[in-house]
Amino acid sequence: MKNKSSTDLIDTVRIWARELGFDEVGFTGIDLGEHESYLQKWLDAGYQGTMDWMSRHGTKRSRPDELVPGTCTVLSLRMDYLPEGMPPEQVLARSDLGYVSRYALGRDYHKVIRSKLALLAKKISDELGGGNYRAFVDSAPVLERAIAEQAGLGWIAKNTML
Repeated sequence: MKNKSSTDLIDTVRIWARELGFDEVGFTGIDLGEHESYLQKWLDAGYQGTMDWMSRHGTKRSRPDELVPGTCTVLSLRMDYLPEGMPPEQVLARSDLGYVSRYALGRDYHKVIRSKLALLAKKISDELGGGNYRAFVDSAPVLERAIAEQAGLGWIAKNTML
């Protein structure tokens, strides 16, 4: 690391993330033990129903270092992703326009965010002089909400959403 303290690096990563369009970035370690225990009880109770894929991958879901060996820190980033457009009430007021749900507008957020994560990871890797990373956007067996909660991006509410 080019003579930077870990606090300086964290501040720098936050600046880079903002420049790439992320609204918030949090950092956490790899211990998700409490969430692992909850997940195992949930699976043992059969709450996954026909979603057999939920029980695959063993503890990789709750142990980031098993999914990506050598992991010691996990970054969780938040981006408000809503393409600009005509205000919904104006669209609804016009009989000559159709109404498309906002989430269906714009580019696929998986691709948008993944490409920005790759750019951020490259900057971090260059700053540190190397290192491994793997960017996930709803694409890997990780406890994304648990990681985001531990990274300080929110809390898991009764409705199970962050």
